[in-house]
Amino acid sequence: MLKLFKTLLKAGEVTVKYPFKPLDVCPGFRGKPQYDPEQCIACGACTVACPANALTMETHEASGERVWQLFIGRCIFCARCEEVCPTRAIVLSEEFEMAVMQKADLYVRATFTLLNCRCCHQPFTPTKSVDYAMALLAHSGMGEESIAALRPQFETCPACKRKQTLSQYRPVKLGHPVGSKIK
Repeated sequence: MLKLFKTLLKAGEVTVKYPFKPLDVCPGFRGKPQYDPEQCIACGACTVACPANALTMETHEASGERVWQLFIGRCIFCARCEEVCPTRAIVLSEEFEMAVMQKADLYVRATFTLLNCRCCHQPFTPTKSVDYAMALLAHSGMGEESIAALRPQFETCPACKRKQTLSQYRPVKLGHPVGSKIK
Protein backbone atom coordinates (compact mmCIF):
# COMPACT_ATOMS: atom_id res chain seq x y z
CA MET A 1 0.00 0.00 0.00
CA LEU A 2 2.85 2.35 0.84
CA LYS A 3 4.42 1.57 -2.51
CA LEU A 4 1.18 2.66 -4.25
CA PHE A 5 1.19 6.04 -2.45
CA LYS A 6 4.82 6.62 -3.44
CA THR A 7 3.96 5.91 -7.08
CA LEU A 8 1.00 8.31 -6.93
CA LEU A 9 3.12 11.08 -5.44
CA LYS A 10 5.76 10.65 -8.16
CA ALA A 11 3.12 10.78 -10.93
CA GLY A 12 1.83 14.17 -9.82
CA GLU A 13 -1.49 15.60 -10.98
CA VAL A 14 -2.94 14.11 -14.14
CA THR A 15 -6.07 16.25 -14.42
CA VAL A 16 -6.45 19.88 -15.41
CA LYS A 17 -7.72 22.33 -12.83
CA TYR A 18 -10.26 23.46 -15.41
CA PRO A 19 -12.40 26.20 -13.99
CA PHE A 20 -9.38 27.79 -12.34
CA LYS A 21 -6.97 27.27 -15.21
CA PRO A 22 -7.87 27.68 -18.93
CA LEU A 23 -8.38 24.44 -20.78
CA ASP A 24 -6.20 24.00 -23.85
CA VAL A 25 -8.10 22.49 -26.77
CA CYS A 26 -6.70 20.54 -29.69
CA PRO A 27 -6.20 22.21 -33.08
CA GLY A 28 -9.31 21.75 -35.21
CA PHE A 29 -11.59 21.74 -32.16
CA ARG A 30 -15.16 22.58 -33.22
CA GLY A 31 -16.58 25.07 -30.78
CA LYS A 32 -18.96 28.01 -30.91
CA PRO A 33 -19.71 29.33 -34.42
CA GLN A 34 -18.30 32.81 -35.04
CA TYR A 35 -20.34 34.86 -37.51
CA ASP A 36 -19.15 37.91 -39.46
CA PRO A 37 -22.15 39.76 -40.95
CA GLU A 38 -19.83 42.03 -42.96
CA GLN A 39 -18.53 38.98 -44.82
CA CYS A 40 -21.97 37.33 -45.25
CA ILE A 41 -23.90 37.68 -48.53
CA ALA A 42 -27.11 36.10 -47.14
CA CYS A 43 -27.11 33.35 -49.76
CA GLY A 44 -28.74 30.87 -47.37
CA ALA A 45 -26.34 27.98 -48.09
CA CYS A 46 -25.63 27.54 -44.38
CA THR A 47 -29.33 27.41 -43.49
CA VAL A 48 -29.91 24.64 -46.03
CA ALA A 49 -26.89 22.63 -44.85
CA CYS A 50 -27.61 22.85 -41.10
CA PRO A 51 -28.95 19.44 -39.95
CA ALA A 52 -30.04 20.75 -36.54
CA ASN A 53 -31.95 23.76 -37.94
CA ALA A 54 -29.89 26.06 -35.75
CA LEU A 55 -29.62 28.46 -38.70
CA THR A 56 -32.70 30.12 -40.16
CA MET A 57 -33.36 32.82 -42.70
CA GLU A 58 -36.60 34.75 -43.15
CA THR A 59 -37.42 37.10 -46.00
CA HIS A 60 -39.74 40.01 -45.24
CA GLU A 61 -40.82 41.41 -48.60
CA ALA A 62 -42.92 44.17 -47.03
CA SER A 63 -39.91 45.72 -45.34
CA GLY A 64 -37.42 44.61 -48.01
CA GLU A 65 -35.23 42.74 -45.54
CA ARG A 66 -33.82 39.28 -45.01
CA VAL A 67 -33.07 38.20 -41.43
CA TRP A 68 -30.38 35.58 -40.78
CA GLN A 69 -30.39 33.93 -37.36
CA LEU A 70 -28.26 31.43 -35.46
CA PHE A 71 -29.58 29.76 -32.31
CA ILE A 72 -26.51 28.39 -30.56
CA GLY A 73 -28.73 26.29 -28.25
CA ARG A 74 -29.60 24.01 -31.21
CA CYS A 75 -26.12 23.91 -32.77
CA ILE A 76 -24.49 20.46 -32.82
CA PHE A 77 -21.09 21.85 -33.94
CA CYS A 78 -20.95 19.73 -37.08
CA ALA A 79 -19.23 22.49 -39.13
CA ARG A 80 -21.49 22.01 -42.17
CA CYS A 81 -22.19 25.77 -42.18
CA GLU A 82 -18.47 26.49 -42.30
CA GLU A 83 -17.96 24.02 -45.15
CA VAL A 84 -20.66 25.46 -47.43
CA CYS A 85 -20.19 29.18 -46.78
CA PRO A 86 -18.72 30.73 -49.96
CA THR A 87 -17.36 33.81 -48.16
CA ARG A 88 -16.16 32.21 -44.88
CA ALA A 89 -18.61 34.39 -42.96
CA ILE A 90 -19.18 31.64 -40.42
CA VAL A 91 -16.40 29.57 -38.88
CA LEU A 92 -16.21 27.38 -35.81
CA SER A 93 -13.99 28.80 -33.11
CA GLU A 94 -12.21 27.05 -30.26
CA GLU A 95 -14.56 28.65 -27.73
CA PHE A 96 -16.67 26.08 -25.90
CA GLU A 97 -17.99 27.92 -22.85
CA MET A 98 -21.46 29.09 -23.82
CA ALA A 99 -23.36 29.35 -20.56
CA VAL A 100 -25.66 32.39 -20.47
CA MET A 101 -28.11 33.86 -18.00
CA GLN A 102 -30.86 34.51 -20.57
CA LYS A 103 -31.95 32.39 -23.52
CA ALA A 104 -32.01 35.47 -25.76
CA ASP A 105 -28.22 35.66 -25.45
CA LEU A 106 -27.94 32.40 -27.42
CA TYR A 107 -29.26 34.08 -30.60
CA VAL A 108 -27.10 35.79 -33.21
CA ARG A 109 -28.99 37.86 -35.81
CA ALA A 110 -28.15 39.89 -38.88
CA THR A 111 -30.45 41.85 -41.19
CA PHE A 112 -29.77 42.38 -44.89
CA THR A 113 -31.37 44.79 -47.34
CA LEU A 114 -33.05 43.21 -50.36
CA LEU A 115 -32.55 44.49 -53.89
CA ASN A 116 -35.67 45.40 -55.88
CA CYS A 117 -36.13 43.85 -59.33
CA ARG A 118 -35.51 46.27 -62.19
CA CYS A 119 -38.76 45.23 -63.91
CA CYS A 120 -41.41 44.47 -61.28
CA HIS A 121 -39.76 46.42 -58.42
CA GLN A 122 -40.35 43.56 -55.96
CA PRO A 123 -37.56 42.72 -53.47
CA PHE A 124 -35.97 39.37 -54.34
CA THR A 125 -32.29 39.04 -53.37
CA PRO A 126 -29.82 40.63 -50.96
CA THR A 127 -27.90 43.56 -52.40
CA LYS A 128 -24.68 42.04 -51.03
CA SER A 129 -25.10 38.86 -53.09
CA VAL A 130 -25.33 40.83 -56.35
CA ASP A 131 -22.29 42.89 -55.35
CA TYR A 132 -20.44 39.66 -54.54
CA ALA A 133 -21.29 38.20 -57.97
CA MET A 134 -20.00 41.37 -59.64
CA ALA A 135 -16.80 41.19 -57.59
CA LEU A 136 -16.29 37.56 -58.64
CA LEU A 137 -16.67 38.53 -62.29
CA ALA A 138 -14.12 41.33 -61.84
CA HIS A 139 -11.76 38.94 -60.06
CA SER A 140 -12.03 36.45 -62.94
CA GLY A 141 -10.60 39.08 -65.28
CA MET A 142 -13.76 40.29 -66.96
CA GLY A 143 -13.66 43.93 -68.04
CA GLU A 144 -15.66 46.66 -66.31
CA GLU A 145 -17.77 47.30 -69.42
CA SER A 146 -18.77 43.64 -69.65
CA ILE A 147 -19.63 43.56 -65.95
CA ALA A 148 -21.73 46.71 -66.27
CA ALA A 149 -23.58 45.11 -69.20
CA LEU A 150 -24.34 41.99 -67.13
CA ARG A 151 -25.47 43.87 -64.01
CA PRO A 152 -29.11 44.30 -65.20
CA GLN A 153 -29.43 40.51 -65.51
CA PHE A 154 -28.31 40.05 -61.92
CA GLU A 155 -30.71 42.78 -60.76
CA THR A 156 -33.75 41.14 -62.39
CA CYS A 157 -35.84 38.57 -60.52
CA PRO A 158 -36.20 35.03 -61.97
CA ALA A 159 -39.88 35.53 -62.86
CA CYS A 160 -39.12 38.67 -64.91
CA LYS A 161 -36.14 36.97 -66.58
CA ARG A 162 -38.44 34.12 -67.58
CA LYS A 163 -40.99 36.55 -69.06
CA GLN A 164 -38.27 38.41 -70.98
CA THR A 165 -36.87 35.17 -72.39
CA LEU A 166 -40.26 33.84 -73.44
CA SER A 167 -41.24 37.15 -75.08
CA GLN A 168 -38.26 36.86 -77.45
CA TYR A 169 -39.65 33.75 -79.13
CA ARG A 170 -42.74 33.34 -81.32
CA PRO A 171 -45.45 31.15 -79.88
CA VAL A 172 -45.56 27.71 -81.47
CA LYS A 173 -48.97 26.34 -82.31
CA LEU A 174 -49.36 22.79 -81.17
CA GLY A 175 -51.59 20.61 -83.27
CA HIS A 176 -51.62 17.96 -85.90
CA PRO A 177 -50.07 18.55 -89.29
CA VAL A 178 -52.52 19.03 -92.13
CA GLY A 179 -53.55 15.73 -93.71
CA SER A 180 -52.55 13.53 -90.77
CA LYS A 181 -55.02 11.16 -89.24
CA ILE A 182 -55.45 10.69 -85.52
CA LYS A 183 -55.38 7.06 -84.43
